[in-house]
Amino acid sequence: MKRVYNFSPGPSVLPLPVLERAAVEMIDANHTGQSVMEMSHRSKDFTPIIEHTESLLRSLMGIPSNYTVLFLQGGASLQFSMVALNLAGIEMGSPRKKAVYIDTGIWARKAADEGAKYADVSIRASSKDRAYTYIPQAPVPDPADAYYHITLNNTIVGTKWTELPETGQVPLVADISSCILSEPLDVSQFGLVYAGAQKNLGPAGTAVVIIRKDLIGKAPSWTPAMLRYDIHVAEGSMYNTPPCYGIYIIGLVLEWLKDLGGVEAIARLNREKADLFYTYLESSKLFRSPVEKPCRSLMNIPFIPSGINPDRRKDMEARFIREAAEAGLVNLAGHRLAGGMRASIYNAMPKAGVEALIGFMERFEKKEG
Repeated sequence: MKRVYNFSPGPSVLPLPVLERAAVEMIDANHTGQSVMEMSHRSKDFTPIIEHTESLLRSLMGIPSNYTVLFLQGGASLQFSMVALNLAGIEMGSPRKKAVYIDTGIWARKAADEGAKYADVSIRASSKDRAYTYIPQAPVPDPADAYYHITLNNTIVGTKWTELPETGQVPLVADISSCILSEPLDVSQFGLVYAGAQKNLGPAGTAVVIIRKDLIGKAPSWTPAMLRYDIHVAEGSMYNTPPCYGIYIIGLVLEWLKDLGGVEAIARLNREKADLFYTYLESSKLFRSPVEKPCRSLMNIPFIPSGINPDRRKDMEARFIREAAEAGLVNLAGHRLAGGMRASIYNAMPKAGVEALIGFMERFEKKEG
């Protein structure tokens, strides 16, 4: 069996033991004689799966009892709308509520653009002036603001928040798609967090929402049923058929993480992998990180050729990506809007994968002279 090292930002690498177990259970899950893909979501066979998955998530993240966990469809992108509708939505004809957004990259901007359809969005700080290579100083919100939204880890540009903004009584909301379970996170500091599964949790198609109970039930009456948190809460994530197989795989990933020693253990490994790669970039004469040091992500590491003219750089990047793929190091192209290269080293990326990438980069650098 040939396996490559997959540095994709999402859908991303999954733990090999999870894939192997899912393969074994594909046609007979939990001795039911059927695949999870075939199970009724309301059956006695699927209920233990979703309950076990939620229990594991609560344990690993230390989710307090006054928070509800939801497994929804639509990925994180649908949450851009659901957050605004449920936390700042108003009845027709009423003045719109203000919502604070901090612009730290393309996904943060997309969240703000969607939120602006339902709330009076105020972008209070931005790092666009330096191509999103840092996290800006976060201002204190007005007590009347409906919520305060950040993107905790910026997948495309490779930055992360190392200190959370002070928001007082204003609920802090965060997209944690590309950093969930990568290091400890105090959920109680947030009113709501959400994550698309396809980076650190499982396959694409599932979103996890963790919301404080006092924030549920605030959507205006005209909100579509599928976009109301209170309806999904009342139905236990089963108002409609949930992404059953995705929830099952998330459960297997969480079991794998628990067996490794939990979030503290994976955080140590993630810091080790990131330190290894950033140390190489600091010593390289050909490649460098464009991100300011205090803001560098553990999960997504962009890198670019240093001191190369634009025409040669484009050709060099194309050759690097092609030759890396031939060497079994795939999906290293940067985002189409950012260019360059990017290594996404999520929880499931082994240290050996980072070492293999560094070895290839050293050989490529030597060849380029």
